[in-house]
Amino acid sequence: MNLTELRYAVADGVATVTLHRPDRLNAFTLTMADELARVAAAADADDAVRVVVVTGSGRAFCAGADLAGGPDTFGDRRTRVRPPGPLSEEIAGFPRDAGGVASLPFAALRKPVIAAVNGPAVGIGATMILPMDVRIAAESARFGYVFGRVGIVPEAASSWFLPRVVGISQAMEWVATGRVFDAAEALRGRLVSRVVPDDELLPTAYALAREIADNTSAVAVGAARQLLWSMLGAPSPWDAHRAESRALVELGEGPDPAEGVAAFLEKRRPRFAHRLGDVADDVAGVPRWPLPPGSVTAG
Repeated sequence: MNLTELRYAVADGVATVTLHRPDRLNAFTLTMADELARVAAAADADDAVRVVVVTGSGRAFCAGADLAGGPDTFGDRRTRVRPPGPLSEEIAGFPRDAGGVASLPFAALRKPVIAAVNGPAVGIGATMILPMDVRIAAESARFGYVFGRVGIVPEAASSWFLPRVVGISQAMEWVATGRVFDAAEALRGRLVSRVVPDDELLPTAYALAREIADNTSAVAVGAARQLLWSMLGAPSPWDAHRAESRALVELGEGPDPAEGVAAFLEKRRPRFAHRLGDVADDVAGVPRWPLPPGSVTAG
């Protein structure tokens, strides 16, 4: 891929996505939105990728939207020139929010995503990480849902994700005040799962990625990720029971469970051969999530 504002590398089953505008604290642009959507799709399609790690270059994760446009930064959404592709589409008659264009492909990934927040993550920097499965913060990380302080609403589908991640009370406190808070408060509020010294951030993220890649079935984890996220909006546990019952049958008929049991009995690491590329989008009968408006539910 031809990338200008990201770096993307794959090694030993782990894809690393690095926001790369260090001279601007990795401030978010339309170009970055387009590139994030493209690398998420590439990681999903590549069977060499088992886990994705997202981080920032330099001393910030992402300092929010690039404000180089001055007072018109948020006022030209109807008229600004947008790259072809999802950014040029409309939803309900309005131009799609670039934050949602960037974040929703990570929600749709069938592989675990780890956010390694290495410094300030403000505005879109704090919302793009919400669809990621595990968020680990460096001690120097700072977070802020500062939208109200510049007269706009949260974006990147965060009004759906944030209350589900941290609860409505904590979400409203952070959004209503718009204050910037430290990693310790993010941990107390369950925005991140752990806080580590700065120099241990990437080693910690990669150790978790390796634990997943080395010990689990790609197909089973892909199905489980879609199940857990999609069931956040299910009206009844019966919806989960229905989906899990089918998935257990379909997975059980594949090669991975037999290999997993054999590895356990033989006290060795499993050698799972089934890949996400070998199956349809509806992994073990679990439809792709989130389906875009107008899509037909698989299965």
